[in-house]
Amino acid sequence: MTTETTEPAEACTPQTDSHAIGTDVAAVVATTLKALADPLRLRILSFIATTPSGEACVCDLSALTDVSQPTVSHHLKVMRDVGVLTSERRGTWVWYRINSEYRGAVSTLLDSFAPAALAGQAPARTMTGLTDTDAALTALADQLAETYEHVDADTARRIVRESYTALARTARISVHLLTLTERFARQRLADVERTEAATDTRPQVLFLCVANAGRSQLAAALVRHYVGDRVVVRSAGSTPASEVHPGVRPALEALDADAPFPKPLTDDAVRASDVVVTMGCGDVCPVLPGKRYEDWAVGDPALASPAGVEAIRDEIDGHVRALLADLLPDFTA
Repeated sequence: MTTETTEPAEACTPQTDSHAIGTDVAAVVATTLKALADPLRLRILSFIATTPSGEACVCDLSALTDVSQPTVSHHLKVMRDVGVLTSERRGTWVWYRINSEYRGAVSTLLDSFAPAALAGQAPARTMTGLTDTDAALTALADQLAETYEHVDADTARRIVRESYTALARTARISVHLLTLTERFARQRLADVERTEAATDTRPQVLFLCVANAGRSQLAAALVRHYVGDRVVVRSAGSTPASEVHPGVRPALEALDADAPFPKPLTDDAVRASDVVVTMGCGDVCPVLPGKRYEDWAVGDPALASPAGVEAIRDEIDGHVRALLADLLPDFTA
């Protein structure tokens, strides 16, 4: 008879030299992570972290979702209460920034943890668009730096990357994002060059509305329709939409508009402009000395019927013709 012997189980010796964080610290970290454990709050953090100025207000952030501004304000307050965000009231708006003590942690969360979490999911996601965004943007910036002689390479790289980030926030189809980035970056670099070199004597007009999806697009298209490139025209939105409003597209197509797409407002565009026109929306625009500002009180075509869109188009047309007659003495409609 064979007798089996069983080795005695190895005793578990508690490690007194523990490297675990303390209970109080763990409680603070858990509270902060709990405050961030919401998809919209993470998107808000990402938005603020990637803005050129490093800050945003509720009106900017409301474009991320269809929830109301009070709901966005609630999410911001939660993150401010745990210290991740700081806030500052300027005029009627409260501006939010990432607390300097949390910037490293937020960068790790967005730049390292998020990609790792996605990579750990199964099945793997199929992505469309650029396969090497960094290389494509670098190549585009190098190309554009050679085109605009008064713009240095660092400025070109900054503007290309800012343009890509700004458009990516609202892009629905990423496969066309590099093409749109090039168009937007070319416009911005031209604005910078005009400011730096002061060689272009043509009148420059900027049309501004909230979404850059209707009124401002129509106004810009009408200027090009009447005078071509005799006037340099821009359009932008403080909170650009993901696409031009469908009800406005037929009017733009009738004017042979060149594949318009919503673009964010930049300080460069304001500095380069002689005339800045806001489109009846009371939108905020930087006020710079030497610029002419007008506000055209016209309706929003996004809320109008087809007949209403046509009436708004005709109203904008009248304003545009009056402006062109003032800028170009020989203009006849």
